Amino acid sequence: MILIALGANIPSPRFGPPARTLEAALSALEGAGVTVAACSRFYESAPVPPSEHPWFVNCVAAVDTGLRPEALLDALLSIERQFGCRRAGRNAPRILDLDILAYDDVTTGENARLQLPHPRMHERAFVLLPLAEIAPEWCHPGNGEPLAGLIAALPGDQKAWPCTS
Repeated sequence: MILIALGANIPSPRFGPPARTLEAALSALEGAGVTVAACSRFYESAPVPPSEHPWFVNCVAAVDTGLRPEALLDALLSIERQFGCRRAGRNAPRILDLDILAYDDVTTGENARLQLPHPRMHERAFVLLPLAEIAPEWCHPGNGEPLAGLIAALPGDQKAWPCTS
């Protein structure tokens, strides 16, 4: 199973509010040779670490693609650039953020260009709660931990809620 996290917390000049940007990004994946097989609802979450930045809208998609992991990463980075995203640093506000969470059972080392599974996914409610909607039986490929156990172990400050609008 290939899993991608999508997030945005600032409006896009082209698409408008973050939820519309995520909808457009899901469509853009199709044009990059990536088929969305399943997608969670959109969730709202506070920035991590806590800051004065706007709240995020997030979702998780299970996808199918013939692209290998690094080629998929390049495709996601290209989509981010097409949407006007410029990576200003870790945890900065984003028009669009696309991350590969897991690529089947592939695991890579810490020094790899692409770390799989995503090194902080197990610490983020805005990843695990949407993931539970589309793959409740999923297990972390690095440590074998079931998703339910990862959710139960989330730090108390990690919260995410389904969007109401």
